[in-house]
Formats: sequence, structure tokens, C-alpha cells
Amino acid sequence: MTTIAYLGPEGTFSEVAALSLGMPEIKSHSCVSIAEVFEAVERGKADIGVVPIENSIEGSVVATLDALVFDSSLEIQQELVLDIRFALVASPGTALADVTSVVAHPQASGQCRRWLERHLPGRPVSAANSNAEAVATAASTPGTAALGPALAAEIYDAEVLEDDVQDYAGNQTRFVVIGRGLRSRTGHDKTSLALFMKRDKPGALLMILSEFAYGDINLTKIQSRPTKRQLGDYMFFVDLEGHVDDEHVRLALDCLRLKLREVKVLGSYPVAG
Repeated sequence: MTTIAYLGPEGTFSEVAALSLGMPEIKSHSCVSIAEVFEAVERGKADIGVVPIENSIEGSVVATLDALVFDSSLEIQQELVLDIRFALVASPGTALADVTSVVAHPQASGQCRRWLERHLPGRPVSAANSNAEAVATAASTPGTAALGPALAAEIYDAEVLEDDVQDYAGNQTRFVVIGRGLRSRTGHDKTSLALFMKRDKPGALLMILSEFAYGDINLTKIQSRPTKRQLGDYMFFVDLEGHVDDEHVRLALDCLRLKLREVKVLGSYPVAG
């Protein structure tokens, strides 16, 4: 039986992503934070973990990036892409006009910001640790509505006031499965890297990009993040097409290792779908 840690409680999109793996025998391990998901896998409480890493509206999930880059030796094993549909839910019998406040995970409120401004102007929005926690709070608090999946409304006996309140119809979130070791090459892979410069100097980013250009390697994402060492000191988070065992990728990384302070491979894994 495989134990899967995910950002809980029951009814979150992370749980939906975990269930979508389709493993025949699983045991769910609900965690209260992304950091706890990593810790559960690190300490052997779970075999793998499922965490969100990027949303098509709000961008990267910083807690996941920082855990992968700075706090963990786990690698990405797989990626999953889910269509994200938010519902506005409240305790049974509540009407939209009765809503005086909203509780939501910060990613959820960001993905539904325009809808809230248009339909619930002036209502304060407080933060929850997860979508399911927000729904559970709203279900037991008259006058408070929550943003979350319709599944959570069923679990916590809440009532759906409005469906599809996300600002964009194409709202999707990319989740990653974290575990130990690199996946074998499949021929349709993606590699995630953390690149640390020796020192900040003009042309540093151009030098990095040139190595990938010489290898005819397509980058699907590049993002700078503070190194947490001092103000103005940055590293780069990169996603590229290909596997570390592909000859052209391996050559590019070997060249970068000669020029950078550190090249950390965060995972080589099959592309979603």
C-alpha cells in the first residue's frame, strides 16, 4: 500500500490530485501545510507527497519552490495538471445577500479576485490554510462564505451558492509528486533545476541562457528567487524540456556546473499527459 501525503484536510484540490494518480491501494496522509507534506515524506511517514507548484492565474506556489530548492533533498517524480473550478459555499440556507465575509486560501482568493469584487464588494476576505479548511469554517459560521471545490461542500455539509466563480475559464494548477530519486528517462520528460550564481555580474543570465540555446534545449519556465542569504542575491528556477540523461541536456548541465556555484537538479520526470 502506498501512503500519499497531501495538503489537507479532506476535500482539497491536492487530495483530488492525489486520487487522480489512480494507484490501486493508497493510504492518505493529510497535512496542514506544504512544509508538512515534505516533512512527512522526508521522515518516512509517507511514500510520496502531492503539492501544488504553479497556477495559470496566480503563478508559482512559493512554498513549494522554496521547499524544493532550500529545505529538502526530495525530487519531483511526476507532474499533474488539474482544471480548477471554484464554488462559493456557505452554511445551508444562506443567500448571497446574507454574506458578510469570505474565508479562502490566498491562492483561491487571488484566482477569484474579480468575481469577489463584482459580486461581494466590500466584504473582508480572511486567509485559511487550505480550501477545505475554508469550507469547513464557512459551513459552521453563519454569514461567512468560502471559496473551494464543490467536493468540499459535500464533505462539510455546506451549500453551493455560486458555481465557477474563478476569474478565468482556463484556470489550471500544476501539481508535482515528490519522493526520493530521479525517474528513468521516458523520451517525453521535463527537468526542473535550481541554478545558483557564483556572484552577481552583468551577463550572468545571458550566459545561462546561452548554454541551453547551444544545446537546442527549450525552456518552459525561468524565474528568479531570493537565495535567502542577503538582499539582492538571487538564484534561478528553471524548467526545461528533456531528461538529465539526454546527451544534450547532460552536456549543458556539465558546462553550467563549471560556471555556476551550484546546479541542483530538482527532478527529471514525465511531462503531464
